[in-house]
Amino acid sequence: MRTLSLFEEERLTLAKSIQLSVESLTHYGSQYQHWAIAFSGGKDSSATVTLIAHLLESGKIPQPQSLTVLFADTRQELPPLYFAAMDILSELEARGIKTQVVLPQMDHRFFVYMLGRGIPPPSNTFRWCTPKLKVMSMEKALEQVRQDCGEKLLMITGVRIGESAARDQRIAMSCTKDGGECGQGWFQHSSADAIADTLAPLLHWRVCHVWDWLMFEAPLLGFSTDAVATVYGQDTAEGEEPINARTGCIGCPLVERDAALDRVIAQENWAYLAPLQKLRPLYWQVKKPQYRLRKYDERKKDGSLAAKQGRLGPLHLDARRWMLEQILEIQAEVNAAALRLNRPQISLINDQELARIKELIEMNTWPQKWDGTEERGDVLLPDILSDGSVQPLLFSEV
Repeated sequence: MRTLSLFEEERLTLAKSIQLSVESLTHYGSQYQHWAIAFSGGKDSSATVTLIAHLLESGKIPQPQSLTVLFADTRQELPPLYFAAMDILSELEARGIKTQVVLPQMDHRFFVYMLGRGIPPPSNTFRWCTPKLKVMSMEKALEQVRQDCGEKLLMITGVRIGESAARDQRIAMSCTKDGGECGQGWFQHSSADAIADTLAPLLHWRVCHVWDWLMFEAPLLGFSTDAVATVYGQDTAEGEEPINARTGCIGCPLVERDAALDRVIAQENWAYLAPLQKLRPLYWQVKKPQYRLRKYDERKKDGSLAAKQGRLGPLHLDARRWMLEQILEIQAEVNAAALRLNRPQISLINDQELARIKELIEMNTWPQKWDGTEERGDVLLPDILSDGSVQPLLFSEV
């Protein structure tokens, strides 16, 4: 047997981590009559929501007057995670816990916003997806819960140390505020008229604790969390530290490689989802000039020239129609395989979203400050210099 180092002997066990979470929830939870849990369907939020349901059911933490689990359905989640989340919500409902699926408003949904209005796919410099698909709708739903309760809520999240360097830095800067310590969960107190104060009771959990809870402990309590762990490809050998894998949206255009989708389709049960790998290259393709409009001779309100001339803008109508066809073909290809294999079908664009996309295209809808009369991005145009003079083209298209 390998001798543990001085530091390994002091590492938290799952049992100790759960006890610290109990202490955190008991201390802060007792100060609020109404709780809400932000549930994304990922590994940390799945561990959080099922742990709290178990602790409440077993009487280990105080019972709030109300508990609402808000599931942020972006319509872009990996299908296996979405299906697992729906199972977990059903299991929570069976235990008497109120759940609510929160959808973005129709015109803010991913493909409606992109294809209906012509907004290019999100990028790391234009990351419109997170606020439109999740933040705005969750804030609105949370505000409604607060209005129904009549007082400030305790908002519980699955944030943990070790998920990202940027997040860890924010936690390190604020975790000692208001007497909160990392071992007690990350508690953030807000103003009296705010919607909620926030608690992250699993802040201190190691990733192996999350896997152990999802794969072994929670399933014994009747939760379908082992499916969540399977999606992440949690298959490390005995004695190895589990991979701290992360997931994003289907074919996320913000990453260099969609490792999450790759892990999913590498599993036999989900291999039929392989056509979804065509989405990410499609997003990158339509960012090119030939699919977009370009501003020429752009001026400020005072009539002076804008600093950046010739900037690329929205997807033109032909590009939107073509991209819509491509996405529907991918969806049809996956669902044909699903029917053949008796597997769950997917919905990238549902009937209501399709109707709205077509309506917006028919209405000639454009983002603010664009009207569709601009030149296409691949058309060669003379350069406008800072003094307003024009540099003619040295050559012209034949």
